[in-house]
Amino acid sequence: MRSIDRDGVRIAYDVHGAPSDALPLLLSHGYASSSSMWAPNLEALSAGRLVITWDVRGHGESDAPEDPSRYSEAASVEDMAAVLDACGVTHAAVGGLSLGGYLSLAFHASHPARVGALLLFDTGPGYRSEAARAQWNRWAIAQAEAFETEGLAALSASGEVRRGAHDSGGLARAARGILVQHTSTVIDSLPSIRVPALVLVGADDAPFVAAADYMASRIPTATLVVLADAGHASNLDQPDAFDAAVLTFLGQL
Repeated sequence: MRSIDRDGVRIAYDVHGAPSDALPLLLSHGYASSSSMWAPNLEALSAGRLVITWDVRGHGESDAPEDPSRYSEAASVEDMAAVLDACGVTHAAVGGLSLGGYLSLAFHASHPARVGALLLFDTGPGYRSEAARAQWNRWAIAQAEAFETEGLAALSASGEVRRGAHDSGGLARAARGILVQHTSTVIDSLPSIRVPALVLVGADDAPFVAAADYMASRIPTATLVVLADAGHASNLDQPDAFDAAVLTFLGQL
């Protein structure tokens, strides 16, 4: 993989396909996963456009710094901007799964002029209620504590997390610094989104079906797709149907 230096933190990324007139696509992976989760989809998605994948700090081949202060939602958003800059891309379709989808929304909130479309897979927009956000954060901290005590044995059975090498300490610090949420900025931004948005969810991904419905109802430009016989890792459970939905959406831009 290629890499950039972000104030001493190496951020790994890769480029697939070739530049064309089509809008480039930046894909972000889920928590405790890596860019390798996109492997089954890259041949189809990059056939007519540039596709950029990357590893969030603490994940995959990116660095996992020991300093907890190096992990945050804001740092991750700026990592995304820096990866696009390294690829010479000023304007892209921005998407991701789970945490990667949330970060895509956060990126749009911070850099709306750089986003030509949003692709939100099996993800949610965060929480407006402080009580709900606190409950999410307790779950995030529990993930961190599990990696601190059990190491990589704490990885879930979901398909996307089994792809790519990880550092358990990096995953714990990423949970505490990136996975936790502090404000309602992202969910509050949904009605202001004006770029085309694909909201895609696996029909069996029970925790995120309601979130997908909510986002589709709040984003004025949203298209909702529900993939049958797919769970949280919808791109792995139904790769052909996933690719078809994404390519249909991108083809309409």
